[in-house]
Order: sequence, then C-alpha cells, then structure tokens
Amino acid sequence: MSFAKYIDHTLLKPNASVNDIKKLCAEAKYYTFCAVCINGYYVNLVANELRNTTIKTAAVIGFPLGAMSSKTKIYEAQQCIENGADEIDMVLNIGLLKSGYYKIVEDEIKNIKKIIGKNTLKVIFENCYLTDQEKKIACQLSVNAGADFIKTSTGFGTNGATLEDIKLMKGEVKNNVQIKASGGIRDSETAKQYIDLGVSRIGTSSGIAIVTSE
Repeated sequence: MSFAKYIDHTLLKPNASVNDIKKLCAEAKYYTFCAVCINGYYVNLVANELRNTTIKTAAVIGFPLGAMSSKTKIYEAQQCIENGADEIDMVLNIGLLKSGYYKIVEDEIKNIKKIIGKNTLKVIFENCYLTDQEKKIACQLSVNAGADFIKTSTGFGTNGATLEDIKLMKGEVKNNVQIKASGGIRDSETAKQYIDLGVSRIGTSSGIAIVTSE
C-alpha cells in the first residue's frame, strides 16, 4: 500500500520555526505527501514552497479550541485562502455543540464553507470531549452544512483518533463526506487499520515513519 497519498504532513506546534516549516515542505515534496498542514501564519510560505507540485496547502482555523467567534473563524478562513491555502481544517465550537446549540454550530460550518468556495473544508470534532451521541450529531451537522471532510481530533486534546470513533463516524455519514483520522497515528500498521475502515486522510507528524516502514 502507498501511504503517502493519504498523509497530511503536519506541524502545528507553537515553537515551530520558519526553518522547521521549510523542512516540512521539503519532506512533503520528497515523499509526495497529499498535503502540508500548518497554522495560518505560515500559509503563504508553504504555498510558495509547494508551488508547481500537486501537494495541497492545508491551514487550521479556530485552532485548537474552536471557541472563538464565528466572524473570527470566517475571517481567518478567508485570509488563509487568499494567502494560498487549498484546504481549511476548522475546529467546530465544542462547547456550543455540547450545549445543544446545533443550528449555530451548523451555520458556522456552512458559512465557512461558503467563504472558501470550491476549496476543501475539514471539520474537526475533538472526539475526546464528546459522547457518542454528540459525535453522531456533529456528523449530521457537518454533512448538512456541506463539509468535505470530518476529522477526529486536533492532536492537542486528551486523546487522538480511535478505530471505534472511525467506525461510528463512517456508520453515521456513509459516503456523504470523507473522513480524516488525526492524533496518535505513528506507524504503517496503524495507518493501514484506519485506511481499511474507510479513512481518506491521515493527519500526522509521523508521515515519514509511516511511509518508510511500509
């Protein structure tokens, strides 16, 4: 199995330097990963580094808590697209979801998708904070809002992706939206388990370890 096409090569640590980001891009080009996923400040740098390749520039917004205002998230998404992002990974408002404010959560996703147009939108649930029922509701809201992907976690919560969560999410959305597993996937054996369950993307900082251990 060729794992490279599934991997969003990721560096979201607060102490990541410009040289670290350039190294990330060089690695992505060498291993032909699907995308490079970074914080918003580095979008322009990454888009320039990846110019004339097929590798996507993916930016996180509302990261990692999801608790800022919708207007802020929308502006952040728009700015990232203007600076060269192809994909947006947004954290939904976890507290509002848990409060039962489903329309607000859905409208936020819908408005971000509207502002980024044909570009890819991934909605991060942060499953470690949600009940199974809340995960199912988040799936439904994301599909209704027109998201392209749903995603397990930021990698900054108390837990990352689990096979059980992927089964639950896949069972809820069927083929109406793609799934990205993120958080704690560090080797090819684990990556294959997620792909076999129907995951289209894997967000990881261990992409090189995964592809070199195939």
